[in-house]
Amino acid sequence: MPSHYSAYSLFREGLRQQSGWGKAWRSPKPKKHYEVIIIGAGGHGLATAYYLAKNHGVRNVAVIDKGWLGGGNTGRNTTTIRSNYYYPESCALYDLSVQLYENLSRELNYNVMFSQRGVLTLCHSDPEMEMGARFTNAMKLNGVDAELIDVAAVKQRAPILNFQTDARYPIHGAIWQARAGTARHDAVAWGYARAADALGVDIIQQCEVRELILENGACAGVRTAHGDIRANKIGAAVAGHSSVLANLANITLPIHSYALQAFVSEPLKPIMNTVALSPASGTYFSQSDKGGLVIGGGIDRVPSYGQRGNLPAQETVLSGLIEMAPALAKVKLLRHWAGIVDVTPDSSPILGPSGVDGLYLNCGWGTGGFKAIPAGGLLFAHLLATGQHHVISQPFDLNRFAQGRLIDEGAASGIAH
Repeated sequence: MPSHYSAYSLFREGLRQQSGWGKAWRSPKPKKHYEVIIIGAGGHGLATAYYLAKNHGVRNVAVIDKGWLGGGNTGRNTTTIRSNYYYPESCALYDLSVQLYENLSRELNYNVMFSQRGVLTLCHSDPEMEMGARFTNAMKLNGVDAELIDVAAVKQRAPILNFQTDARYPIHGAIWQARAGTARHDAVAWGYARAADALGVDIIQQCEVRELILENGACAGVRTAHGDIRANKIGAAVAGHSSVLANLANITLPIHSYALQAFVSEPLKPIMNTVALSPASGTYFSQSDKGGLVIGGGIDRVPSYGQRGNLPAQETVLSGLIEMAPALAKVKLLRHWAGIVDVTPDSSPILGPSGVDGLYLNCGWGTGGFKAIPAGGLLFAHLLATGQHHVISQPFDLNRFAQGRLIDEGAASGIAH
């Protein structure tokens, strides 16, 4: 909610059925030509447009989407924000995002509800505690806050968890990142959309890209449901459909798309004040401000573009939840759904030129797209505005696959190989 509204104005609008609200962003008709077109009106696309306008003065920008704003993975995730990765390149990228999230509500003048409630990555054996120590030390060396805590400290932070010594996965301790947390996913998209629109960016919904306009080996625009729209540069930020879009330019990306399911329970009284992840089962959960448990797990290993859940994955994730916290076994689910995630061989994103002049890629985020929205947008905007990588985005260029410079974050991403 925009921070400048008073309690009285909110009450007044409720009485008159919100008839006095102004539109948060325009719905313009597309122009024939833009300096930059960004395909995908999710978090990364909207953030890119905002930082293009704010940081680089590039305001002749269109963000286009075949559906509605924030209707893809941005509105279909479990809202966790963290930077507990292993390699220096990943830590620099994801911790930049945490830093941006820490000031995002103030910058956008829109409450994104970022709550730094911390993340517990549980360790279930002595060998896992040893690996946890190595992971913690790596994070510290990379400038990211981390602490290896014992079982008593875990119990203090999350007493709802299963601390029985005869548990299938007994808790020995955890890696604790205190600056991690959660944010309201819709608010992140809406905040960036409103701020970008105020800087002159056109946000065009229901505008499907049907073809890329390729001329003399370069991408000169897009052919859409609203006609041809040309631009000097095209940025693609379409998550699970990145390989589909790339195929329009005859590019084969090292990406497979999978469904990643999530669940929300009925509202409960406060029982969980942090985020907990069990690598043994792949399940993690937190509690939203509305009281519902937000539950996630690993990807469905069958490639799919279906934004819906299925019972086998539901059984796997929820059995992991019950192992983590047996007291939750009788809690009722309200709904479950899936986002379509784009997974690379090393579980790290792709930021950079596509190989076709004029076409740039922001993709391959896999299960980590939401947490990286501010950093992804900032770095992609720098690339589109200058034609050059930022030092943080350079390692994630597409050419790393040809050069063998993989940044294998499968463990930190929660994606098993």
